[in-house]
Amino acid sequence: MKASSRMWIALVALLLLQTSSFSQALRLPDDGVNLPRKTGTKIGVTNIDISWNAPGVKGREGKIWGTSIAWYGFTVLGFGSNVESPWRAGANESTTISFSTDVTINGKKLPAGSYGFFIAVYPDSCTLIFNKNTKGWGSYFYRKELDALRVTAIQQKDMKESRERLDYIFSKETDHSIEVALEWERWRIPFTVEVDLINTSLAEIRSQLSGAIGFDPPSLEAAAGWCLRKKVNYEEALGWMNIVTDPNMGNIKTFSALSTKASLLTRLNQQAEADKIMQGALENATTLEMHQYGRQLLGEKRVKEAMAVFEKNFKKNKGAWPTNVGMMRGYSAMGDLKKALEHAKLAVAQAPDDLNKSFLEQAVKTLESGKAL
Repeated sequence: MKASSRMWIALVALLLLQTSSFSQALRLPDDGVNLPRKTGTKIGVTNIDISWNAPGVKGREGKIWGTSIAWYGFTVLGFGSNVESPWRAGANESTTISFSTDVTINGKKLPAGSYGFFIAVYPDSCTLIFNKNTKGWGSYFYRKELDALRVTAIQQKDMKESRERLDYIFSKETDHSIEVALEWERWRIPFTVEVDLINTSLAEIRSQLSGAIGFDPPSLEAAAGWCLRKKVNYEEALGWMNIVTDPNMGNIKTFSALSTKASLLTRLNQQAEADKIMQGALENATTLEMHQYGRQLLGEKRVKEAMAVFEKNFKKNKGAWPTNVGMMRGYSAMGDLKKALEHAKLAVAQAPDDLNKSFLEQAVKTLESGKAL
């Protein structure tokens, strides 16, 4: 092959290589103009994640809102875009926000998923827009038919200190809600995210138990205990405990496991079976577990049953700590303050630390004054 032919083939190969590489454009630092940011939090089992590019005020205080930077309402941006577009709530690529479960935003439902986040800003209110397109460059090619939710928010325009970089802040957290706020310059645009804590948590528990931990007795017991505390899903929870305690399955006979099963049966109005299982649980209980169960019965106003548990604990464990405390509480609840005082004084001498001793000394004074605990 001639040298000229070889050179021509090499040149063609080089051009093809360059053409195929155009999609991999060089990425240069943005020189600190708009900084990529991410933040996130969790409510119950619900993950919230936000990604945005954070522009700076850069001396433009008082010239941000209602200008070409963050315009009011919708406007045609040009540069090939001929649709009316809201502000992109950040800079560069679309701001995105994702929720791992269904949520409500300011009281309106939004399904789990990832969304492009836009804001139609007005002088005294804002329309928050959650759009199904998360790949846009800002809002240049915004399509309103992809909106999953629009909801109104009221901005605060008097932040004491100007925030230089646009930021998303989480605050006012509860077990089922959180406030998210865009903060930039002296404006703050807040909205409240709420979750159905019970149903989302139960769905997560079921999902986990569908895997390998569905064969793990402690995990099944923990799930059933959660249902008891939240007062939900008793039938399924009892099924989990049947696996835990079945001799051919988990064969767990601890006080914790048996008492959890008994409590579920009680909630399902199967009291005779619950009582039978609870007796077996008490045989396997530690001194402290039996004492705590007696306290539980007192809290449920089942005084005679509580006293029977305290007496059983006292006899079985020969008056060891904290059985005298239980006897004191039981007798006091039954109105026998003289007997309660006797056990209170014995308990003071057994107190394992200053906190318990102080409480019992005060209990002695209360009983000596003729008052029940």
